[in-house]
Amino acid sequence: MKPPKPIYSCQQCGAQSPKWLGRCPECGAWNSFVEEAAPRVAPDARGAAPVLGGGQAHRYADVDTVIAERLGTGVSEFDRVLGGGLVPGSLVLLGGEPGIGKSTLLLQAAAHFASSVGPVLYCSGEESEHQIKLRGERLGVGRVPLYLLAETCVERLQDEVARLKPALLIVDSIQTVFSLKLPSAPGSVGQVRQAATDLLFGAKGRNLPTILVGHVTKDGSLAGPKVLEHVVDTVLYFEGGQQHAHRVVRAVKNRFGAANELGVFEMTGAGLRPVANPSALFLAERPKNVPGSSVLCTVEGSRPILVEVQALVGTATFGNARRTASGLDHNRLALLLAVLDKRAGLNLSTDDVYVNVAGGVTIDEPAADLAVVAAVASSLRNRAIASDVVVFGEVGLAGEVRATAQAPLRVREAAQLGFTRCVLPDGNVPPAEAPPGVQLVGVRTVGEALDALM
Repeated sequence: MKPPKPIYSCQQCGAQSPKWLGRCPECGAWNSFVEEAAPRVAPDARGAAPVLGGGQAHRYADVDTVIAERLGTGVSEFDRVLGGGLVPGSLVLLGGEPGIGKSTLLLQAAAHFASSVGPVLYCSGEESEHQIKLRGERLGVGRVPLYLLAETCVERLQDEVARLKPALLIVDSIQTVFSLKLPSAPGSVGQVRQAATDLLFGAKGRNLPTILVGHVTKDGSLAGPKVLEHVVDTVLYFEGGQQHAHRVVRAVKNRFGAANELGVFEMTGAGLRPVANPSALFLAERPKNVPGSSVLCTVEGSRPILVEVQALVGTATFGNARRTASGLDHNRLALLLAVLDKRAGLNLSTDDVYVNVAGGVTIDEPAADLAVVAAVASSLRNRAIASDVVVFGEVGLAGEVRATAQAPLRVREAAQLGFTRCVLPDGNVPPAEAPPGVQLVGVRTVGEALDALM
């Protein structure tokens, strides 16, 4: 039989080409194409290929709806991000920077899961069993049915799964696992795709929930082909800087629950501790009666969180004025400063503007516009905003304040934290939604908002 021709795959996005290219036409990466030999497929191997639904089409009306009971991991914030727990047969991908706490969180979840649900197989291709045991002793893992396996071959891993029949499988990480079906090195696009596909069929065929750990690139995206995110059922990102004590797990994709859900953890000497009230954590060190500070109520998934938005305005001394944003989109900040200049009469063309979301939180929703405008105006006028005021609302180019989603949820969260006034869009002020003790101040324009705040 004629040997298959080699193909060239981009190690950044997974694009394939019959010949080597210096620059990937899909993602634009340079020198990212690597030769990979196509796998040999026997002529009669078609019938032996794994299938998910038996290989036959079924009528829509004849398909039974099976609502599987979710399996709790014992870590409340992790279960929240998953949508209530693990679904049997689901494939979950957890990505994050090195050393941020992915293995620590999964080992904690594995220990709780093993003690309450059933045996867990923890397969690591980066650490030995002794290293995992040392971490487990620091986390206080007891004598639970938790099995450790130091293996990188996916075929041998599946043999061990068939022998132990665990209730949960954890693979750390997918970039270190390889399949004997391909001759390429572990971590390549072909190997990552093949290993993920084999684990997918194993999870669906055995109804076994599986969690994969993935590395991230320099720009913060998951390493390997983008098809990896399409194969799995849930994609979670582990966020948080090394200089902060808290960590955030964000659901980017979830076929069994709400996306953009958020879980907050605090890094301690005994592992990751779930934070039940993130608003109190982020506002614990907020200074009061200081110009340039406003409190924003943002919503991540179904959870409202109060964060502090800080701004500092100073006279530019060298050349053009600087605009620096931390935790916010830089282009969005430039847009809001232009609105302040044109619609509110605040000239900032000769001033340096620095905006920061305290605590290392990243906010990308438009409801943060009014809090940024309030903080910048407060710093420019050197007048503090009252410490019992919370702000949210979207600002348009005409200077209008537009209504935002889930306003009652934001107001209730502010009331629980002791805030007595809420400046919000006029379109979000139904009188019946105001909790007792909270005054709702509806504004239509940026000028009305600044008059109400200062």
